[in-house]
Amino acid sequence: MATDVSIDRELEQFYKELEQHDLQPLWTQAKDLMSKHPKPDAVPWLWRWETLRRLAARGGELVGIERGGERRVLSLSNPGLHGKPYATPTLWGAVQYLNAHETAPAHRHTAAAIRFVLEGDGVWTTVNGDACDMHPGDLVLTPAWTWHDHCNDGDKTMIWFDGLDLPLVNALDAIFYENYPDLNQRVQGEHNRSARNFGGPGLLPAGERPAEPFSPLWVYRWEDSDRALAALLRERGGPMVSIEFVDPTRGVSALPTFDCQLHRIAAGGRTKPVRRTGSAILVVYRGHGSSVLNGQRFDWSQGDMIVVPSWTAVEHQAAEETDIFAVSDTPMLRALHLFREETLDAAQNVTSTFEPR
Repeated sequence: MATDVSIDRELEQFYKELEQHDLQPLWTQAKDLMSKHPKPDAVPWLWRWETLRRLAARGGELVGIERGGERRVLSLSNPGLHGKPYATPTLWGAVQYLNAHETAPAHRHTAAAIRFVLEGDGVWTTVNGDACDMHPGDLVLTPAWTWHDHCNDGDKTMIWFDGLDLPLVNALDAIFYENYPDLNQRVQGEHNRSARNFGGPGLLPAGERPAEPFSPLWVYRWEDSDRALAALLRERGGPMVSIEFVDPTRGVSALPTFDCQLHRIAAGGRTKPVRRTGSAILVVYRGHGSSVLNGQRFDWSQGDMIVVPSWTAVEHQAAEETDIFAVSDTPMLRALHLFREETLDAAQNVTSTFEPR
C-alpha cells in the first residue's frame, strides 16, 4: 500500500509533468476561478480635477500632437490593474487637451469612444465627415471604425473626458487601427448634420433605420440633457434622477458595448447603496459631495473622476445640486445575461435583488 510520502512524491511529479505539457489541474484553483461573487482587481479610486487640469495643461505646453502621437491624452490608470493604462478591465477613461488653433489628426479604430466636454469652446469633432460642434456638457460619439478628428478653431484651450471600450476590445484581440489618408477629413456640408437629422425630440427622417449597431446621432447637447434632468427632478423628486443617451431610432444604448448616463442628485440628497456587476467611471460635471464605495468615503467636487469596480456597493450624497456623467459596461453584460444589481440598506443588507432582461 502506498504511503503518504510516496503519494506526495508521485503527485509532485504528476504536477511537473502537467506543467511540461502546458496543462493545469482545475482542482487546485477552482475557488479562484469560481468565486461566490466578483472579486475585481480594479479598486475604487478618485482622480482630482485640479491635478488632471494642471497636468493636462502642462502637457499642452510640452507635447505636440501630430502623426505618431495623435492625441494629447492622460489616461486614468487604476492602481489595482498592475500599471495598465486602464480605469477598469473593460473601460478606458482619460482627459484630452487641445490647444487653441490646434488639430488632432484623423484616424479610426475598432474601439468605440465618447467625448464629454468639461471646459472650453470653439472645437468640433468630425465624425465620418460630419463636423460636430462641442460645448461644455455636450456628449460626442465616435463609434467603432468611424473616422474622427478634432479641430480647435478658437482662441481657448479645450479639455474633455474620453471614454472607450479599448480594454475590452484588446482583451478580445479585436483591435484594428488606421490613419486617414490626409491629416484631416473634409467636412461634408454644414456642421452638425447628424443633429439636424436625428436630434429632434420624437422626430426622425421617415423610412431611415440605420444598419449600424450604434446611434446615427453623433452629438447630444447639454441644453437637452439639462432640461430633461430638471423636468425629471421636478416630477419625481430626489434623491437622484438619471437619463441615458440612446440611439433615437431604436431606443437602445447609443453604443453596444458601454452606456452613457447623466445623474442629477438633489441638494442634500443621499442615494441608497447599490452594487452591480460591471464597472463604471463617474465624472462630476458640477456640484460637490461625497460617495461611499465598499465603506470607503471619497469627497469630490467639480471635474473629479471616480472608478466604481464591479460589485462595489456605492452610495452618493450631494452637498448641493450635482450632475454626474457616467459610463459603464452594462449593455455588454445585459447582452451576455450577466448583469445583476442589488440595492442594500444602510447596514449593507440586501433588500432587493433582480436581474433585468
